[in-house]
Amino acid sequence: MKCDTYSAIAEYKNTQMKEAAKDHFQLNQLHDNIIKKVLEISMKEIQIRNGPLPCPFSFFVMGSAGRFEQSVWSDQDHGIIYLDSSSDAKAYFLSLGKEISKGLYQAGYPYCDGGVMSGNPFWCKSQAEWEKQILNWAADASWESLRYLLIFIDGRSIYGHHRLIEQLKSYTYLTIQKEQILPRFYHNTLHFKKGIGVLGQLLVETHGIHAGSLNIKETAFFPYINAARLLAMKDHVLETTTLSRLDKLRIHDKKIYQDMFLKLLTYRLQFSTHSDYESGHYVPVDKLRKDQKNELKEIIKNGVALNQHAGKLIEKEG
Repeated sequence: MKCDTYSAIAEYKNTQMKEAAKDHFQLNQLHDNIIKKVLEISMKEIQIRNGPLPCPFSFFVMGSAGRFEQSVWSDQDHGIIYLDSSSDAKAYFLSLGKEISKGLYQAGYPYCDGGVMSGNPFWCKSQAEWEKQILNWAADASWESLRYLLIFIDGRSIYGHHRLIEQLKSYTYLTIQKEQILPRFYHNTLHFKKGIGVLGQLLVETHGIHAGSLNIKETAFFPYINAARLLAMKDHVLETTTLSRLDKLRIHDKKIYQDMFLKLLTYRLQFSTHSDYESGHYVPVDKLRKDQKNELKEIIKNGVALNQHAGKLIEKEG
């Protein structure tokens, strides 16, 4: 299919999604390919309007896209880093960011409710501005500032000069270490939804449209994602996926945690209804056999254990 318009990309996405949704890695590669196709059209459009690129830049994705952990449905989380600090460069890349956001929306990716998009000046900055922003976030260390740092740390460059975000992430880790705020990050991400009751039962939603379903995002995904990210920050690991972070970390039983997390990704694809973005976070428990329920409990227990282990290591060093 010739993908020379955003609507053509949306059509391509729809035709490819059913097959890609059978495998986590194939699915996320499809998302990456679609985003890159949107970028190619957006850049052509902006260069026609505003001329050639003024300087090297990196377009990066964050959130589940940054971690290569998207489900069938996904919204937008992205930013831009560029080298030239001039006002002309700022105007150029903000224009590009807005065009990319529009293109992704037309290709089937809803706008981010929190405005984490490269058309927002908050997420589209020169390298010097980004360094200043990271320093300010670390010095402030409020709940909101730490949340922004966590979002940024999941950034993964998929277009342009990838080294730009790698340099900024290294700078971020050094800043966090200097400010000694890693324990603050742990306490900010300590609380997640309980997935197993005192009688060993899976704790499902009791009312609403997801009644009878387990919220796997808050009970199962969060413990693994947060722990792997925190330990990556501690050990200066630049990888963004939870699986690759676990692979690089110096922890016992990491193969078990990797296997459990991969099974969790598979459970989401197999059992969530995927009727909309929100439904991808829930697994209807009545769809599961007894052995699958037990395996899901094991996945949740291991996630909690990993999170507690991360907390002990960070508190010890902090």
